[in-house]
Amino acid sequence: MSASRRVRAALSVVVAGSLPLTGAGVATTAQAAPSATAVSAAPSHVPSAADDPMALSQAVREAAERAAAAPGLRARTTDAGVRDDLDRAVAGLVDDGAVAVTARVETPDLTWAGADGVRELGGHVPARPKDQFRVASITKPMIATLVMQEIEKGTWSLDTSVEDVLPGALPRDVTIEQLLSHTSGAPTATDYLLVDHMTDPASFDEFFEVLGEHYSEGDHVRAVHTAPWVLEPGTGFSYSNAGFVTLGMMLEKVTGEDLDDLLEERVFEPAGMRHSAYPERPGTRGPFLDDAAYTGAEGAGWYSIEHFDPTVFRAAGAVTSTTSDLAAFTEALVTGDLVDPATVTDMLTPRTTDGLGYGLGAYRLPDPCVPGEYLYGHDGGTYGTISLALTSLDGERQLSMGVTGRNVSADPDALYDLSDLLVPLLEATC
Repeated sequence: MSASRRVRAALSVVVAGSLPLTGAGVATTAQAAPSATAVSAAPSHVPSAADDPMALSQAVREAAERAAAAPGLRARTTDAGVRDDLDRAVAGLVDDGAVAVTARVETPDLTWAGADGVRELGGHVPARPKDQFRVASITKPMIATLVMQEIEKGTWSLDTSVEDVLPGALPRDVTIEQLLSHTSGAPTATDYLLVDHMTDPASFDEFFEVLGEHYSEGDHVRAVHTAPWVLEPGTGFSYSNAGFVTLGMMLEKVTGEDLDDLLEERVFEPAGMRHSAYPERPGTRGPFLDDAAYTGAEGAGWYSIEHFDPTVFRAAGAVTSTTSDLAAFTEALVTGDLVDPATVTDMLTPRTTDGLGYGLGAYRLPDPCVPGEYLYGHDGGTYGTISLALTSLDGERQLSMGVTGRNVSADPDALYDLSDLLVPLLEATC
């Protein structure tokens, strides 16, 4: 396989990695969007994220189906046995190639947290259950919470047009509801954003290097104006990072506050998330699991991404958190601590009949413990981390996890099988 083809294969995976774990501007003065010629032409050498945008989320769904089909883990063994099985699953993922794993299960009868591996590629400091990591697209339900709070205030409605708030931000006029539900038809645009900063699209070194560069709101706007529009607004589901970056800009304009302050004041603090942040520059504080990517034996091996700049994702995926904080967030959301109960129902109601059953910033999948019921939440993937946070509708049962050391090679079997951890985690919630 040529170097160019190897990079194409890798990029098709890592760009999709900024999507839900299937598995991140207009100037703040809202100037007219720049001409599309400001960004390089369509990157034919980089497959669109829409090529397989649901692969990781489908893995989560399949794990839930497997967990539902088998006798529950907790029905087969004692509480001590459950803990031992979960500890083995975490360690097994590291044995199979993950750099670090941290995971958590909370039920009325069981609270378990475990971790294995090391905090950074090639390092020696062991990972701990309370370590922070990049949650990627789990940022989206947090942004959706802020948007729905503005709707409850009467600032906006779901039918509010983006054009009315940020003229020129998008090349087509769409509504807030369409952005929240990924039915706007907007491209994800992350691939265009990154390729515009590269001179050699066949270089793994350069690809991982540009992940450390700063991306302005204007960069994101130019990318979404250059990338092909996927669907006519309102006609179907098409996952879009660009849509949530736009929502972030809209929130900052209408409130006059920075997004990190909004999240701290209106999501993190009321949910009791003491170790979460919305960073706007590279670097981390406190114990942290650094991103790492495996490009395969035919690629260039392993890459550390500790230099990652969160402006690559912005409101689509920049939050850092812990498994404990993610459990606190999903519980606070569904129990009405962040928005009114009627708003929770609206957020969790699917807007399309296909795909994940995606509502407004969150999706559902069958609850393996209760036939006919669902678990709700989101997943995420950076270029070096996979994350997941789910809760039962009553807020009584949560699972959350973060895995660093992501396989971005063309070989799906090059590292661990995520279901080896997902299935016992899901079973343990029963």
